[in-house]
Amino acid sequence: MARGRLSAPVGAPTRGTTNPNRLRRVDRWLTGTPAIGAVLRAAPDPLVVDLGYGASPVTTVELAHRLRSVCPPVRVLGLELDPERVAVAAAAADPPRLDFRRGGFELAGTRPVLVRAFNVLRQYAEHEVEAAWQRVLDQLAPGGLLVEGTCDEIGRRCAWITLSAAGPRTLTLSCRAASLDRPSGLAERLPKSLIHRNVPGEPVHEFLALFDACWDTAAGYQAFGARARWAEAVRLLAERGWPVLDRRSRWRLGEVTVPYSSVAPR
Repeated sequence: MARGRLSAPVGAPTRGTTNPNRLRRVDRWLTGTPAIGAVLRAAPDPLVVDLGYGASPVTTVELAHRLRSVCPPVRVLGLELDPERVAVAAAAADPPRLDFRRGGFELAGTRPVLVRAFNVLRQYAEHEVEAAWQRVLDQLAPGGLLVEGTCDEIGRRCAWITLSAAGPRTLTLSCRAASLDRPSGLAERLPKSLIHRNVPGEPVHEFLALFDACWDTAAGYQAFGARARWAEAVRLLAERGWPVLDRRSRWRLGEVTVPYSSVAPR
């Protein structure tokens, strides 16, 4: 498909499940990560696509509001395959800052600088993921990013991969630490490219096993709350050699980000 050229929407319909603030954790990461803000502010046209927003546009509306705090001229476009969902979302539109359209992985012919795609690929087979990623990446503006992930129904447990034209860059886990018995409880929310790889011999399994061991070692920090224990467990991960990114202030939010190469399937 030629760049910028309209075509039939590409993809399979999602269940459409959504809730207010369900994607608050990834939104907080987007607005709190300097590299994301820099990409948005450097773009001549800071267009962001929210791909597969679901039966309600609420999380797209929230995304538009939150991104304006780091890039006031940002435009957000929600895309859905289901025309009924697009019609429902029309009442929330505020063009040109916020709009809704029918579209899928082809991004409705747009060239966004950032795409958020959450709970879209869970229904696909693992072998279909890379082609879906590439279809989106091929449509991005130069320097653009794709953030693809999953979360539970109320947004307490999330995981996402950040990709550029060069491929997957990072994996981020984010959770309400008090909702977990152990970090490996997040395995059920791993993105599709990793969720079936949480088995012995695979890097993501090694990562979660080491994270659990660090969590156990950090048990004494539970007296200061689950967030303090999480942050100490992440510090121990780094101390024991895992290439942890970001800083302690992010860890205390219940986040950890690692290079995708450190957890990529063998």
